Amino acid sequence: MPYCTLDDIKKHIPEDVLVELTDDESLGSINTTRVDQAIADADSEIDAYCGVRYAIPFQTVPEIIRKISVDIAIYNLFSRSRLEPPELRKDRYHQAIDTLKGIAKGTVSIGIDPRPPAHSENTISISGNDKLFTREKLEDY
Repeated sequence: MPYCTLDDIKKHIPEDVLVELTDDESLGSINTTRVDQAIADADSEIDAYCGVRYAIPFQTVPEIIRKISVDIAIYNLFSRSRLEPPELRKDRYHQAIDTLKGIAKGTVSIGIDPRPPAHSENTISISGNDKLFTREKLEDY
């Protein structure tokens, strides 16, 4: 499940701009495949940061993650086009990345509990005073 949708993106940029950002074939319509790819790329970036603290992908998308996905996806659409992103879009992208860094560090809450720390199945615990290697055990080597 993507973290945002085309409809979410349409709330932030006009449809004619979306057409210009995605319609390489000059068909006069939004190329939804390109929008879906921009969203998938944004969500992968989000998962790379959030996966440090949370189980990803998110089953229920926190509002802040949806917002970050929208901002990064829009920036990705500008990045693939010949249009220069407006300063607002650049700023929102950089704010999104800063927020993701805060989420990864644990200084920004997304409103859900982080996953418990992972314990490796390969962890070895040693207790007691039994030595694995003694002079006698290693004498023949």
